[in-house]
Amino acid sequence: MSVNLKAKLGKGISPQQFMEGMQRNQEAFQSGYDGFKWVNEDDRVFFEGLQKRDDLRVLILAADWCGDVIRSVPVIIRALETAGIPTEVLILEEHQDVMDHFLTMGGRAVPIVIVADAEGHVHGHWGPRPADVQELMIRFKQENPDREAADYEEKIAVVRKEMAVKYEEGAGVNGKVVSELRALLSKF
Repeated sequence: MSVNLKAKLGKGISPQQFMEGMQRNQEAFQSGYDGFKWVNEDDRVFFEGLQKRDDLRVLILAADWCGDVIRSVPVIIRALETAGIPTEVLILEEHQDVMDHFLTMGGRAVPIVIVADAEGHVHGHWGPRPADVQELMIRFKQENPDREAADYEEKIAVVRKEMAVKYEEGAGVNGKVVSELRALLSKF
């Protein structure tokens, strides 16, 4: 089944409006945005090369309460600004219908970066977190399927700390997210 989101193009808010309207985590988000640096010069050149294209659109499903959004979306926005790709943010709570097309392990998780053409045909998506960080959550959910278990919250708090450490390993969040976003955009 192919997904077409033409009806959603133009219905989101700009990344700047998202940042300015944040009710939670605005300072941390802004810090990630302001602190963005290219880890790899080849990545910067790749994203600059996308400025010649006018056939791509990006929708980012996000929520200001989500730690993964706070870490990854500032990086995504900076890379897409460099690429000159029209980008809109869809607030999760207002666009559940879109979220339902991009479930992660059967659940709603953000951010989800959706790459479409100008007609709204979805070419691919990324998210909700870098692959190596996601591996920790996959393993956790496989080992802890019962969300009602007495120790579930205690265990998920531990895995979230492990995920925070994993985000910063290697090239850190900037390097990981940019690399995976580049791989996605290279397909189109």
